[in-house]
Amino acid sequence: MSDTVNAAEQSAGLITTTAQFFQEGGPFMYIILAVFLVGLAITLERFIYLNLTQTRNQMVWKKLFPLLTQGKFKSAMEEAKGSGSAIAKILVYGLSRSAYATRHDEVEMAMEEGLMETIPHLERRTNYIATFANIATLLGLLGTIMGLINAFTAVASADPSQKADLLSASISVAMNTTAFGLMAAIPLLLAFTYLQNKTNQLIDSMEMASVKFLNVFRQAQSQKAQGNGQG
Repeated sequence: MSDTVNAAEQSAGLITTTAQFFQEGGPFMYIILAVFLVGLAITLERFIYLNLTQTRNQMVWKKLFPLLTQGKFKSAMEEAKGSGSAIAKILVYGLSRSAYATRHDEVEMAMEEGLMETIPHLERRTNYIATFANIATLLGLLGTIMGLINAFTAVASADPSQKADLLSASISVAMNTTAFGLMAAIPLLLAFTYLQNKTNQLIDSMEMASVKFLNVFRQAQSQKAQGNGQG
């Protein structure tokens, strides 16, 4: 029972300290909070989107690759058209061109075109997260500078015996915005790095799938040429 009471008191104390810290920081605290929440919303949206894209790509590739290795390009084309995944869109470009292409580089160019159309969807809004992190840091510094200006202005007309106490109290309040700006910026920067790496992994996986398809297409062309030569 005592442990529960102590835990409740600690939680209440933490909430009170946080609220006091936030209120003492001044109006810039609310602006930094708004910036952090927008950055957090973009982070969650990008995290969900990239993970869904990765899952769909893996599921579609498991269905398409066996068809490609068996030379069933028409079946693979129908399966890819019925999927909304990013990797399927790229393969549709390649499969469409492979139906009448005489050289594998024509198929490669078609798939590069599909990849160039897909990459912007993966990278969309991710750079905003780093921008919001920098804005939060700069807002924290700006809030501190404005707080220090107000502090020195107030101290200038104060009683000499109270100047030291007023100045130290004002400086501690002014530093709250810098601390909160960093507290908002650090998670956003970590999220940006994670999402950027996730995006690069997805792009690399789609490039690898394109290379595997091109190898299968070359093999199919080679077998077709050998069959025509023997005939």
